[in-house]
Amino acid sequence: MKKYAIAVLTLFLSTLAFAGSGEQDTTARLQAAGTVMNEIMAAPDKGIPEEVLNGTKCIAVVPSMGKGGFIVGGEHGRGVVTCRTTHGWSAPAFISIGGGNFGFQAGAQSVDLVMLFMNDKGVQGLLSSKFELTGEASATAGPVGRHASAGTDWKMTTEALSYSRTKGLFVGVAVDGAKIQQDKDSTIAMYGKDVSFRETLSGKAHIPASADPFLAAVKAAEKQTHETAENK
Repeated sequence: MKKYAIAVLTLFLSTLAFAGSGEQDTTARLQAAGTVMNEIMAAPDKGIPEEVLNGTKCIAVVPSMGKGGFIVGGEHGRGVVTCRTTHGWSAPAFISIGGGNFGFQAGAQSVDLVMLFMNDKGVQGLLSSKFELTGEASATAGPVGRHASAGTDWKMTTEALSYSRTKGLFVGVAVDGAKIQQDKDSTIAMYGKDVSFRETLSGKAHIPASADPFLAAVKAAEKQTHETAENK
């Protein structure tokens, strides 16, 4: 009986430790994603054009996406995504992305990946919780700079635009064949239960305090583009 009690106690403490570690990981990821957004917007001449950012419906950030690792010959990373709602930006949903063909800089071991979902079709694919970027749904390399070229068709037809940052260099990058799905472990660690993509990104989930750095960075980027437009 004593051995059984010790075993149960050990399992309970292990569970608490895992939960604490999982919550710390998600908090660190949100902070890192916020840092990526802030640093990108700090260099507007080499960042996301204001027209693109103002038109995006969802923003996903995968900080420190690794090359190789446990997915042989590919890339894998975990990130966060938020979508516009009638009440502002939604609580963050946690994602994992892997496989596929990424146009990353040759020899890069780790990059920051930013993806912008530009229309309803792209958003609906994302909300399915298992979205493969392939064919027409592939993420196109996004334009870089203060303004997007008037001659591009990203506003009308592109479902998703993507960017990567390696060693300080921020560029548009094409993504094809990658699979985006819900990171359920991180979702449970943050929200205490398995909240669906649709519920979270539609604005129905409560925004946790640990999401503030990421959402503040997204809002600051949006505010910056609006102020730039007003000063023209």
